[in-house]
Amino acid sequence: MASGGPRVPGRAQTALLLTHTIVVQAVTFMLRPASAYRALELDVPGAWLGVLGASFAVVPLVLAVPSGHAVDRFGERRVALAGSALLAAAGVGFVLLAGSVAGLVVATMLLGTAHLCAVVAQQALVANRTPADRYDAAFGYYTFAASLGQALGPGLIVVFGGDRPIPDTRAIFLGAAALALPLLVAAAFLRPSGHHRAAAGPGAGGMRDLLRQPGLVRALTVSCVVLAAVDITLVYLPALGAERGIAAGSIGLLLGLRAVASMASRLGLGRLVALVGRRALLVGTVALSAAGLALLLPPLPFWAMAVVVTVAGLGLGAGQPLTMSFLAEVAPPGLRGRAMSLRLTGNRLGQVLIPSAAGVLAAGAGAAGVLACTAAGLAGAAVAATGLHRSPPADPETDPD
Repeated sequence: MASGGPRVPGRAQTALLLTHTIVVQAVTFMLRPASAYRALELDVPGAWLGVLGASFAVVPLVLAVPSGHAVDRFGERRVALAGSALLAAAGVGFVLLAGSVAGLVVATMLLGTAHLCAVVAQQALVANRTPADRYDAAFGYYTFAASLGQALGPGLIVVFGGDRPIPDTRAIFLGAAALALPLLVAAAFLRPSGHHRAAAGPGAGGMRDLLRQPGLVRALTVSCVVLAAVDITLVYLPALGAERGIAAGSIGLLLGLRAVASMASRLGLGRLVALVGRRALLVGTVALSAAGLALLLPPLPFWAMAVVVTVAGLGLGAGQPLTMSFLAEVAPPGLRGRAMSLRLTGNRLGQVLIPSAAGVLAAGAGAAGVLACTAAGLAGAAVAATGLHRSPPADPETDPD
């Protein structure tokens, strides 16, 4: 397939995409906490911190589907370039506008737009350029790279801003802008799949055709519940520790174990799917995460909590790449950008609505009640996943790298 751009061999394309993924996530997860530190420097009320966080999430809710359409219409590379340019612009925006809360909100919205464009383009590129029998391994590596970038981002705050209680936020903003600039070069060398030409043709389908694909709504639902469960554990595991008198350092270790277990499960995903099948693995891992959270309800010794949380992390880590694989297989060529954007929209809605409902529940039932309901939701998602079936490969023209 002629792409009209710089030619980079297949394996180098994979390395380039994973590097682009790591840097986008690292810069994003460096800027988000840094913006909160700047808000603290400005002595803003606590309520404004919530507005600042929401301003990052509101853009994906509004622009996710249009960004997916842009990927399908204009190609993955152009949208990845736009995301990379916006990420650099967001860094500059924080440098120039962070003297006021309104400026922080504007820069954060720009950051949310940049992150959205980059992520939709990356996921569509994985879906469009990977043979169907390698989706699970490819999305496993992709989500591992994303998690690695998210883990590196907060560490870069220390690199650029020092280890003071309130770091040098201007230096962090400048460092983020500098790190984002090479992404433009990396994105320029990404080779598009060419499926955007099919999407522009007279036989191209639309969102209605996409939503009619069997299993798509189920896969979106499972993805939404799993990601919301990850967010809930980040908030309510510390709350559970506080209720039971567990030291904050011990809870931090548990969260670290969960994150490492999730990343480890993604590295071996291709082999596990080859052994047991994608649907069985998705059902099993989501059920495993549900069991892990349920086992946290009775008081346990710390070592047992560590084992249970690690088990839950293994299950939660596999859920996202496996649902990506189902969506990539279900969506026809030329609609995969929109399929991935629908997934992001569902995930963001889940991240807003489910934890909010959990907060209302926590007022009466405490952290244990929230975790119990989350475990029940995961169990329901595991049941929903039993209805997912692999479809025959819809696209014989795939990249062999």
